[in-house]
Amino acid sequence: MNFITIECNKVQAMIKRSLLITNAFVLRTEHEQLILQDPVTNVQRPIPIEDIGTIVLDHHGIRITQPAVNKLLAHNVSLIYCDNNSHMPSGLLMPLESNTIQSERFRFQIEASVVLKKQLWQQTVKSKIENQALAYEATQQKESAFLKRRMTEVKSGDTDNQEGQAARHYWGKLFAPENFTRDRFGEPPNNYLNYGYAILRAATARAISGAGLLPTLGIHHHNRYNAFCLADDLMEPYRPWVDYLVWKKNKAKTIYEDLNTEDKADFIRLLNADVFINNQRKPLALALTTTAVSLVKSFTESRPQLVFPIFRKCDADNVQS
Repeated sequence: MNFITIECNKVQAMIKRSLLITNAFVLRTEHEQLILQDPVTNVQRPIPIEDIGTIVLDHHGIRITQPAVNKLLAHNVSLIYCDNNSHMPSGLLMPLESNTIQSERFRFQIEASVVLKKQLWQQTVKSKIENQALAYEATQQKESAFLKRRMTEVKSGDTDNQEGQAARHYWGKLFAPENFTRDRFGEPPNNYLNYGYAILRAATARAISGAGLLPTLGIHHHNRYNAFCLADDLMEPYRPWVDYLVWKKNKAKTIYEDLNTEDKADFIRLLNADVFINNQRKPLALALTTTAVSLVKSFTESRPQLVFPIFRKCDADNVQS
C-alpha cells in the first residue's frame, strides 16, 4: 500500500502518528481500527485510531465513511483536506468536544479581560521575534541586533507593531542574497512555507481543542470567517521551525513549483522533531500541548503565563529534509 505514516523515531506512547495519504483509498473503521483499503487490490491496512493524531487526505479519489469520521473526531484526530488541483491544504476538520471540562474552560476563555489578552499577545510576539532572531542567526551565521531590539520593545498588545517591523527585516534577509518577498500567493518557496504553516496550524488547533479551549476565539486574531483564530495566535512562535526547514531546502536547491510527496512528509515529520521548551526537550506536537495548557492556566488564573519553545539550531538540524 502506498501511503506514508510518520511516527516518532523513539518509543514514546504519547506521540501520535501522522498519516499522509496520496492514493484513492477507502477509509473505514472496524473494532477501534482505521482500515485503509486499496479499492483495486482490496489489500487492507489496520491502524489503531488511538495512535493517530493527524491525517492529511491528498487525493481526490479518497473515500471516508461517516462512522470513520465520527470515530476519528471522537479521538481528537485532525483531518486535513487538500485541494484537488494544487494539492495544498484547503480544509481542516476538528472535533467540537474533546475535553471533559471544556465548558468551564470556555467560560474562563470567553471572560478573559482585554488587558490579559493584550499581555498574552505581548508574550507571543516577543517569543516569535526571539525565535526569528535565532533562526536568522542559524541561517546567516551572524547576530541579528535589529530583531533582538524589536523583541525588547514589544509592548502590551504590540501597539507599535514590532511584529511587523521584525517580519519585514526577517524576510528581507532570510533567503538572502535572493530577492524574496513573503507572499502567500507569491513565487516559491512561498508554496513550501504555505504548506508547512498549514500543517503547523492543524497541529496547533488539535492541541488547543485537546486542552479544552475554543480555537475560534483568538487573543489577537479576529476574523468572522476564521474558525481557528486562536491557532493562528499560538502557532506564531513555532513558525521559524518551518522557515528553517524551507531555508535548508532552498539552500539545497530542491525548491520546485509543486511539492512532491517527500517534501510534504518532511513537514509532517516536523511535528515529531524535538524542541526545547520549559528546560526540556520534547516533540514539537507535545510542545504545542504544553503551550495550550499554559494558556488555560493563564485564563484560569487571570495572569499571562504562556510557555513557548526556544529555537535551537541543534534541534532544527535533526529534522529530516
